[in-house]
Amino acid sequence: MKIKYIKLALLILVTSTVIFAGPRSKRGLSAAPELLIPVGSVGTSLGGSNLSSTSGIDALYWNPAGLANTQGTGEVMFSHQRYIADINLNYAAGSYSIPGFGVFGLSIKTMDFGDIPVTTVEAPDGTGATYSPTYITAGLTFARNMTDRIKFGATLKLISEKIALVSATGFAADFGLQYFVGNTGLKFGIALKNIGPSMSFDGTGLEGFYTPVGTTGNTPPEPRRIILGSFELPSTLELGISYDLRAGKNNTISFSGAYQNAAFTADEYKIGMEYNYKKLFYLRGAYVASQDMFDSDINKDDILFGPTFGAGINYQFGKTTLGLDYAFRYTKRFSHNQFFTLKLGF
Repeated sequence: MKIKYIKLALLILVTSTVIFAGPRSKRGLSAAPELLIPVGSVGTSLGGSNLSSTSGIDALYWNPAGLANTQGTGEVMFSHQRYIADINLNYAAGSYSIPGFGVFGLSIKTMDFGDIPVTTVEAPDGTGATYSPTYITAGLTFARNMTDRIKFGATLKLISEKIALVSATGFAADFGLQYFVGNTGLKFGIALKNIGPSMSFDGTGLEGFYTPVGTTGNTPPEPRRIILGSFELPSTLELGISYDLRAGKNNTISFSGAYQNAAFTADEYKIGMEYNYKKLFYLRGAYVASQDMFDSDINKDDILFGPTFGAGINYQFGKTTLGLDYAFRYTKRFSHNQFFTLKLGF
């Protein structure tokens, strides 16, 4: 049985090699870039380096395989992030475990851009009207323990974007594996994310009346519709490793690292560390090194994000667990990113 699951992991690796074998000159040209914005305080404070060790509902974004490590019947999670340029990002998720079968998870991520003034050629300072873009990503996840050491998870995502009178809808899938090396504390992980068809915008906002080219000014305008091109999703392949070091009975230090290969952004190398006391109090920190840092042709001032830090508490009363986590991410040119997360386990 184990050989079959190893073959499955190799199949995913081979498939990912084909997917990421294309040109690397498409930075900034993907559809749905919001898929790359992290959610939750635990994974963010570790810079995503905990790909192989993320567990429970925290794993939905980082590696769906980790959802198989849900403790108890299920969990719910709420997170708020103040992103760049006064953009608010809200995230909610829930999971439910079916003994002997697996764990199901639901998640929804929304972005609030606020009200944006409508401007035209005739009214460049604004018409008095406003519009508010709506970006929503909803996900359905299933994960299970394939063996006592191998966890597998998959997520199907619905992507919806609406800007004034135009909109776009897309679908994407995430796949993840985790492998635990017995009771050694050593773990490996792999995640293939945002795999799906291209997206394009459409809607009545692309319709209008225009005077045919080469005609006189008295020619009545004719209806025209702008056809927009489609763009690929920002797919990524991530590989991770982690190790738990116990320091006495009550203290654990976890070291983690991950490599991310992306189709539309620079590759990233992630390292992180987490300290926990009795699984009650946590301190976290990480650093993500972008490939751009080693490219002499790239202006280092254009690298937007820096180190991340965080802390959390996990308090259990009866069969219920309450978790409060915070993450801070250094950000250039904008206010630093801050993440606040509330989690309940039951």
